[in-house]
Amino acid sequence: MHAFRFAVHEASAASGEAWLAFARRAEELGYDTLLVPDHLGNQLSPISALAAAAAVTQRLRVGPYVFANDFRHPLVMAREAASLDVLSGGRFELGIGAGWRTSDYRQLGLPYEAPGRRVDRLVEALPLITRLLSGETVTHAGARYRLGAARIVPRPVQRPRPPLHIGAGGPRMLRLAARHAEIVGFIPQFTTGGRPQLRDMGEEALARKVEIVRQAAGERFASLELSIYCADAGIVGGPGQGHGLAGSAFAAAKELLTAPMASPYLLYGTLGQLRERLERRRDRLGISHYAIPGHVMEEMAPLVNALSGE
Repeated sequence: MHAFRFAVHEASAASGEAWLAFARRAEELGYDTLLVPDHLGNQLSPISALAAAAAVTQRLRVGPYVFANDFRHPLVMAREAASLDVLSGGRFELGIGAGWRTSDYRQLGLPYEAPGRRVDRLVEALPLITRLLSGETVTHAGARYRLGAARIVPRPVQRPRPPLHIGAGGPRMLRLAARHAEIVGFIPQFTTGGRPQLRDMGEEALARKVEIVRQAAGERFASLELSIYCADAGIVGGPGQGHGLAGSAFAAAKELLTAPMASPYLLYGTLGQLRERLERRRDRLGISHYAIPGHVMEEMAPLVNALSGE
């Protein structure tokens, strides 16, 4: 059974200094990792933001949440990952997925193909990326990618390579993550139009996903760290909910989401309820890693302090 770890995911900041202060504060509060999404629009570039955050922290690990495979050639992806691992002193986690946001593809002028085609490209790219990060010289001619005696210098600090975090929602992606990743990041499955499926956001749907991973991983399942993306979170009765009637209404609304049918991608409840729920979920499903949204980083710190490392 893995000890609990907590990450914070954030995409933007009001200024460069504000971003650096956010990273330092995440470390002070006890978060294990700072994660930055990989989308176009109103957000910092993940590569620059992660490098800057690593430069002003000592313990905090950093990683993309997650790199969209279609945006970068495998050699470029591996080089960026290796450089971030070197610059962070071995604190980098390589998050990667097949890509899902339609507006990103539109802005890049890339066709938003069916999920199977995007996953096909990731299936081809993953072994190339991991081989490069592990120090191999790679020559490859495949359906999408070509490399000629490619290699990465300098190599990552972590050996044989930085841990791989694959974000997965559908069965094929879950099986891929089970076989290649060290961290499996559970998210709702998306429609062909790039929207999360509501029927895939409940606790029992998560249990089915874990079973797919268990079957595909075989003997390596026990070594996998299972992670949940939290879209929103809050401690009922905590300091971030205001006072008086408005605060009471807010707390009551959040309380409804503490029921057994509540989505695992939302963390609401009292500190005691949350601690009990996360411990019970770990006992049942093995989930030990949670990524908390940045706007509630301070509010959720008591939960992080209560469970981190346990």
